[in-house]
Amino acid sequence: MKFHDIELPNEKNTTPNIPKQVFLLALTLIVLTIIPLCLNNDSLSPLPSPKINTNDLKSIESEEKCDVFSGKWVPFSQGPYYTNETCDLIIDQQNCMKFGRPNTEFLNWRWKPDECELPLFDAVQFLELVRGKSIAFVGDSVGRNQMQSLLCLLVGVVHPEDITLNYTSDTIYFKRWFYADYNFTLATLWSPFLVKASDADPSGHSYNSIMNLYLDRVDEAWAAEITTFDYVIFSAGHWFFRPLMFYENDQLVGCYKCQQENITDLTQYYGYRKAFRTAFRTILSLKDYKGVTFLRTFSPAHFENGDWNKGGNCVRTKPFTEEELRVDQYIMEMYSTQMEEQRAATKEGRKRGLEFRLLDTTKAMLLRPDGHPNHYGHSQDKNITIADCVHWCLPGPIDTWNEFLLYMLREGQLTLGRKLQKND
Repeated sequence: MKFHDIELPNEKNTTPNIPKQVFLLALTLIVLTIIPLCLNNDSLSPLPSPKINTNDLKSIESEEKCDVFSGKWVPFSQGPYYTNETCDLIIDQQNCMKFGRPNTEFLNWRWKPDECELPLFDAVQFLELVRGKSIAFVGDSVGRNQMQSLLCLLVGVVHPEDITLNYTSDTIYFKRWFYADYNFTLATLWSPFLVKASDADPSGHSYNSIMNLYLDRVDEAWAAEITTFDYVIFSAGHWFFRPLMFYENDQLVGCYKCQQENITDLTQYYGYRKAFRTAFRTILSLKDYKGVTFLRTFSPAHFENGDWNKGGNCVRTKPFTEEELRVDQYIMEMYSTQMEEQRAATKEGRKRGLEFRLLDTTKAMLLRPDGHPNHYGHSQDKNITIADCVHWCLPGPIDTWNEFLLYMLREGQLTLGRKLQKND
């Protein structure tokens, strides 16, 4: 079964008028949640190619205790790594410059961690680190958005071969790319809920139609494929804001926004937690899975002047300042739910020798209301009357996610090198 590609949340619009004290409280809660995870990140990563610059590893070693996810956006005059003219792999939904976005100021910012430097993305180094390996992005179209960013970051070095048809006839929702020179495979496995789902609306599927979620049954669309991958990046989010019927043990246990009598009202967070729990438990139960599992944290939307389906838009041209930022409660709930489930999976993973890592993009992206397509991206159904304040322009701030990813892969190489030295 296929879902429509565009995913727009049914959530409150974002307005930048919260007091600074509330922002600081929210940020403090986030930091306190993350600290235990940072301290516990000491598992091994798979062995990459030996062609790694030792000077780069020393740079990471000197900053190994730095939280690269805590920082601010600073002006950056060098501009983006690529453009819509140098990368022919950008889909129309995120191709903001192709469709006439009038300003480019949003491209002139870079993430600066508070206590260290985040290295620029080095495409050659990335490809050497993943030589002979494979990466899968599992989740919704925001996860695919990150994969498309990575394709463009690498295209200056080598153009991949589209091998999707070797695996599936669904070339829209499932994609595989192969880099022959590096024997590296990059894939996206479409699963917006991570668990089994089906349409429940007799009128058919639409942006806000009701769906059935089987919270204790994994989506085989990804689970049947995942053991072949060395790195797996899970993400999910905005689909959980639509009306949902929740099933466990094949029994209806409640619903979210179903507006039906005699059914227990549950929150979207109930389903969100259960979905990640089932996904992580599936990973832990697969005997042949030896990969590193990343959780990419919740990606916030930035609708202003109305909800997504009531004229909301995202017209800003530069990042929020800390004083302007508003952290809505739903973002905190989605974020903390993910963190708690990731923490539990990390603990269990150690017993099996599996590594779970955190790709914490939420804090950085809260500050980037300017990075969305708004009306300058065309979705596959060609509906341009609804602003897209969920996905991210390419190029744009989402490229920072892959700077984070490269940093973490280099960090994993350093950890492995230390282990090997101890064994000598």
